[in-house]
Amino acid sequence: MAPLAIDGWFTIEDGVTHLLGTRCAGCGTVAFPPRAGFCGNPRCEGGSPAPVRLSRKGRVWSYTNACYPPPAPYVAAEPYTPVTLAAVELADEGLVVLGQVTAGLTVDDLSVGMELELTSGPLADGPIVWMWGRPDE
Repeated sequence: MAPLAIDGWFTIEDGVTHLLGTRCAGCGTVAFPPRAGFCGNPRCEGGSPAPVRLSRKGRVWSYTNACYPPPAPYVAAEPYTPVTLAAVELADEGLVVLGQVTAGLTVDDLSVGMELELTSGPLADGPIVWMWGRPDE
C-alpha cells in the first residue's frame, strides 16, 4: 500500500478508514486534527487530550469542485482532472471535516444533508488520503 498522505490524522485497518482526533478528559471537547498537550476549548484548562477515533459517517455541510490545479507543493496529475470536495459534519462529534470525494461522485451527485461515509483513496501523486463516499460503496 502507498504511504498515508498525513501521518497521525487517519488510519486504515483491515481496509476500514478512521479519522483520528483527540478528546479532552476534562470537558469532552473533540478536536481534529489531533492536538497534543492542551484542550482546544478556551474555557477549559484540561491537558493531555486522549486519542480517539471519530465517526465514519456524516452529512454534507457544503461541497464544491476544484476545476483548476492547486499551487505547489501539491502535485497535480497531468493532465489535471478536476476533483470534488465535501465538508462533512461528523455524525457524533459535530465537527466539519473537509475531504475529497471518491471518483464517480461529482457536485451534481451531492446535496447538503446527504449522508456520506469515510473511505480512502490515492492522491494524484500516490499517497493515500481519507475521502468521502456513498455509504456501503
